[in-house]
Amino acid sequence: MKEIKEKIQLLLHDEKLKRKALFTLVIFLFFRIFAFLPVSVINLDKLRVLFSQNQFLSLLDIFSGGTLVNFSVMALGLNPYINASIILQLLSVIFPKLEKLAKEGEYGRFKMNQYTRFLTVPLTIIQSVGIFVLLKNQKIIGALSPVEFFSFILTLVAGTFILVWFGELISEYGLGNGISLLIFVGIVGRAPVVFGRTLLVINQELFFNLLTFTVVSILVIGLVVFINEAVRKIPVYYAKRIKGNRVYQGATNYLPLKLNQAGVIPIIFAVSFVLFPQLVGNSLKYVNNPSLAGIGSFLANTFNPSGFFYNFFYFLLVIGFTFFYTVVVFNPQKISEEIQKYGGFIPGIRPGVMTKQYLEKILYKVTSAGALFLGFIAIMPSIISAITNIQGLVIGGTSILIVVSVVLETFKTIEAQLVMKSYDKFVK
Repeated sequence: MKEIKEKIQLLLHDEKLKRKALFTLVIFLFFRIFAFLPVSVINLDKLRVLFSQNQFLSLLDIFSGGTLVNFSVMALGLNPYINASIILQLLSVIFPKLEKLAKEGEYGRFKMNQYTRFLTVPLTIIQSVGIFVLLKNQKIIGALSPVEFFSFILTLVAGTFILVWFGELISEYGLGNGISLLIFVGIVGRAPVVFGRTLLVINQELFFNLLTFTVVSILVIGLVVFINEAVRKIPVYYAKRIKGNRVYQGATNYLPLKLNQAGVIPIIFAVSFVLFPQLVGNSLKYVNNPSLAGIGSFLANTFNPSGFFYNFFYFLLVIGFTFFYTVVVFNPQKISEEIQKYGGFIPGIRPGVMTKQYLEKILYKVTSAGALFLGFIAIMPSIISAITNIQGLVIGGTSILIVVSVVLETFKTIEAQLVMKSYDKFVK
């Protein structure tokens, strides 16, 4: 506690960090102002009723920080940009040229960011059209002329890119990763609203359940911190080498394998898959064809977010995507080749193929624990709602994971800058 207090005091006395913190807070203020700047063609009362009945839209609203339920100019939030980033990450594994470009330092990062923005444009347009069709079918938005429709789509696209610009400004002039911080602010900004609505329906019978829910939430936050920081360290020894006229002394290092190697990406992928049948079902229920309407009702009922099949399927998808993404981002073959290239070895393991097999064995064990954890986090809201009988207050596991991860990452960034400042006195 004393150490944290000292770091806060150092932060308050550092003029550079204070300017960065103030700049970040100013961007947060502009973001919240835009969150309450609505698009004029929307019936907000009907829209809020729709959100209370559709978990997919509620999830998008959490990530957008309330901009979608208010249908502001930033209604789509950062979702198209995040999806574009994930797609480019996967493509960089498939196409060697993209992978090589991503490793070319500052220029490579600039080009990858540029490609991400280009890909964000069609994704934003597609999501804007999809939202328009959904709102029109629900009679939340009336018939629009071609000019009004074009203005509607253009407004949503512009709002997303303004938000992306805010994130890049924070990354360059503020504290921490701008995109992550904006998502964090959006989630935290919605929490008091959801909590306040729940308090309106709380009575004496539910007081104990609310207290239980609060205690469980605190325990879950602690578990998220523990799992997010958990690392399996594999020791790597480097023997003494002679290269040319120089002698390189031996060294001991370790290869860190995080328990949660994939982060929240598997949950984002899985929720897109598991909610798609429900969206299709809700759309087909309103068609005039009895057969299609029957299929729509079946899909909507089967993939009910409070049902067993929905949560079981969601759990399996999260585990599957966790293994998939971990294998994509961590290649035991390349790691073993790099270790052997620089004269390193794992104690008791022969270099080359044996090292690769050993890393694969450890990776699968660690990933299994991380996948089960992410699967539990994904279905945690349904479990807690069933235990406590509180339907209005559902703190999503993904939201908790993002909030905790962003807080830890931001504090590490501040700590690193404070450490750099402490070394400046030795340079002067």
